[in-house]
Amino acid sequence: MNNGHQDAPLGFRLDTKLIPICSIVPLKPLRKATRQSQKFQQITASIRTIGLVELPVVAPNPLDDGTYLLLDGLMRVEILRDLGAEDVECLISTDDESYTYNKRISRLSAVQEHMMIVRAVEHGVSEDRIAEALNLEATSIRRRFRLLDGICPEVATLLSDKTCPMVVFEILKRMKPLRQIEAAELMSGHRTFTTQFARALLHATPDDQLVKPMVTGRKPDITREQISKLERELSLVQSRTMFAEETYGIDNLHLTIARGFLNKILSRPNIVRWLNIQQPEYLAEFQRIGDIDRIDFDPATVTGKTHESAPAPDRR
Repeated sequence: MNNGHQDAPLGFRLDTKLIPICSIVPLKPLRKATRQSQKFQQITASIRTIGLVELPVVAPNPLDDGTYLLLDGLMRVEILRDLGAEDVECLISTDDESYTYNKRISRLSAVQEHMMIVRAVEHGVSEDRIAEALNLEATSIRRRFRLLDGICPEVATLLSDKTCPMVVFEILKRMKPLRQIEAAELMSGHRTFTTQFARALLHATPDDQLVKPMVTGRKPDITREQISKLERELSLVQSRTMFAEETYGIDNLHLTIARGFLNKILSRPNIVRWLNIQQPEYLAEFQRIGDIDRIDFDPATVTGKTHESAPAPDRR
């Protein structure tokens, strides 16, 4: 039954193809620094241990029959070449457009990595094998496996897609559940998930909201009252920032319309000459507005620059 909708064209062929590595033409060289990175070492260990998981993407080379342009998977192909492989199974793209491949990579968060490790262990994969595949120590795998022990479910959900260091979760475990939620909301509101910020929130936490009271041998440089005041001010700044984000788009739209109208008016010499004689202060402000590219929170940027290089209108 045809409802008048045309099927969307497929971006790939439905079948894969085994292609000689020597017939694959990279669109860019692999940098030397990339070979020395931890990510390159992890992918090497994964391919050596369990094989290729994600297939490279290639497109037929229109300038040379029998060769293929490598759209995605440069590191994987180079690793296979280093390991002595002669062929690699590839996805065949129906065009040579590489813009959409790997341009918006979503890195795994600590919680997502934890869930993957837990699922692998539940399916019978040993910690040693996971460590070998990820090029990590077995102790690091066990640490990731126990990441959410002591973390309340609300915090785990809130930080599930945030790139938090594992140390942040260890700091949150020292707080009671309600305080964990408050700290996680503050970090999310400020979009700051650093260890330093988490430690600052820990030091601002009263002893009755900690799992175990902190024992310090010296007098703190800042009192809890001061830290609590700072936390309230941070919450106020957060609410103001959220309000600014909500109105930023419509304010920029109004600015664009106003700039277009004023620039059209200021492009007429007669009007500029009249304003310069009758209302020079208006002319200066109109010129400043016409030079503003976007609304910024910096007053100096909002003010913008005047047309200093423009010739002065004829007053005669």
